[in-house]
Amino acid sequence: MTSSITHWVDPNDKSGEFKRGASAFRSFISKKPGAEFPAEKDRYHLYVCYACPWAHRTLIVRKLKGLEEIIPFTASRACRLINSQGWRFATADEHLPGENVTPDPVHKDVTHLRDIYFKVDPEYKGRFTVPTLYDKKAGRIVSNESSEIIRMFYHEFDELLPEKYAKLDLFPPSLQKDIEESNDWVYNDINNGVYKSGFATTEEAYLKNVATLFNALDRAEATLKLTGGPYFNGAQLTESDVRLYTTLVRFDAVYVQHFKCNVRDVRSGYPALHAWLRRLYWDVPAFGSTTQFEHIKNHYTKSHRQINPFSITPLGPLPDILPKDEEVRAVEEALKGAKK
Repeated sequence: MTSSITHWVDPNDKSGEFKRGASAFRSFISKKPGAEFPAEKDRYHLYVCYACPWAHRTLIVRKLKGLEEIIPFTASRACRLINSQGWRFATADEHLPGENVTPDPVHKDVTHLRDIYFKVDPEYKGRFTVPTLYDKKAGRIVSNESSEIIRMFYHEFDELLPEKYAKLDLFPPSLQKDIEESNDWVYNDINNGVYKSGFATTEEAYLKNVATLFNALDRAEATLKLTGGPYFNGAQLTESDVRLYTTLVRFDAVYVQHFKCNVRDVRSGYPALHAWLRRLYWDVPAFGSTTQFEHIKNHYTKSHRQINPFSITPLGPLPDILPKDEEVRAVEEALKGAKK
């Protein structure tokens, strides 16, 4: 592992821009007869960390689709020091918030996610990332690409599910074009944009990417106002909501201060996004129950030592997320003034 976040940027790249590497495992679970990775109950195990926005996508969709009894999961500890061996599983005597923050129940002899990668391939040279979807029967990693794992969850297991879950479609044909178009800019400019801002190693790279980020947030705000909600694409909950939520629920808590994304925060700068975010958190259990702010705050602030050398976790903002009927004081006063 590297010893500082500057290694997220190629030392020979004088632009100072962070460029995310591609996922190494890209196979697919299928319900088709003869599939290499068939859709079977309790064949697969999902490895995540509550802190990670990419892993969070899979936890949300797993719950939305009612896959809890079909695909079990284990969550690693929140804090991953950069000079450590990566994602570490909790020990039996550690009691951490969140479901299934435990030792790995599949491999009794491992302590870190990397150990599983080396069991699969002793010569593996890539990154050890969450989410990781593991095939217990074959002893292989199916995928460590979140955008593809969630699409496996959409319909490949439908024949094993009750009708209310099987009929839930997060990628409906009538909205696929809109979803794919928004996925492109939401991923590049928001999901990855916070990282491109926070991991930049030159002022020029930071200023370029933080401007792009806030232009994209402005666009997301305008999109929500245009569609009328309550979801990103209008009346139906879709993949777009899942992919945007996992960044925005971390935005005020971490990205504003830790990644210097402080032009505006969500709670005071984006009323439509703020209402949308809180509706998902408070009203849709798959979103709120899989959001663990203690993991989120501790991971970022205690694992990027070059950004935060003393690993001090800021207390605020408080609360982590506002109730649906409350606003920050400045917004409340502005609303009162508008009514006069």
